[in-house]
Amino acid sequence: MATTDRGRPLPKDMPRPGEGLDASRVPGHLLLAGLGKRVLRPGGLEMTRSMLDALAIGPDDRVVELAAGLGATARLTLARAPAAFTAVDRGAAAVTCLGSLTAAGPTVVRVVRADAADTGLPSASATVVYGEAMLTMQPEPAKRRVVREARRLLVDPSGRYALHEMCLLPDDIDPGLARQIAAELREAVHVGARPLTPAGWTDLLAAEGFTVTARTTAPMALLEPRRVLADEGLIRALGIAGRALRHPAARRRVLYMRSVLNRHRDHLGAISLVAVPASSAQ
Repeated sequence: MATTDRGRPLPKDMPRPGEGLDASRVPGHLLLAGLGKRVLRPGGLEMTRSMLDALAIGPDDRVVELAAGLGATARLTLARAPAAFTAVDRGAAAVTCLGSLTAAGPTVVRVVRADAADTGLPSASATVVYGEAMLTMQPEPAKRRVVREARRLLVDPSGRYALHEMCLLPDDIDPGLARQIAAELREAVHVGARPLTPAGWTDLLAAEGFTVTARTTAPMALLEPRRVLADEGLIRALGIAGRALRHPAARRRVLYMRSVLNRHRDHLGAISLVAVPASSAQ
């Protein structure tokens, strides 16, 4: 496990995660990152901001972000000036990107290269833990290991945990349709996608010792032009579109992923849950 304290400037010649990889085979999130997309969250920046608001991060909090990726959410968290912030990611390119994180105030910033299910961080060392767009891609046992690790990291009784993931709708969706959607998602993104219903996500947290205190859902519009513009801004959105136009294989993959999401738009959504240790909710 490699650790880097307060970040260094990002090298100007460092490639974007996913850049230069085979567009026909690379996992969908790396394909989008290679095209320049920074916000890779099901509910976009709007849901991320709502999640952070619900966590009520303040100057006394010690925050851990699991699978921090390119640092888009990390920067929003650092703007809230917690006492400490630790970004965890297992990818070398992501850790290099995260190494550029800095805080304007007294926040102690660390970057840790580790798996979200086994961070190596001390038990009861965080008051806030969150993760986004990671559990959906994990099988059930791996989902549980990550949530269990979040529970281990949190202090009682003030700890808060949040997730931001893809969900299946409605709660009583036909199991055969749910399997079909998951299979089509796996084919499109080249990663095993296993979203749960809102009730399924709540049950997962409850099984690992959490009580949900807040829930938000939104349409799954990750690749819709309006969402891309809102999340990335005009200049970056134009850059993403330009790179896709110059790389036909990447463009075909993006259009295929978007077609799968559109085909199942009535049964796919984004969800954010905030939870506290069950003992503190009683």
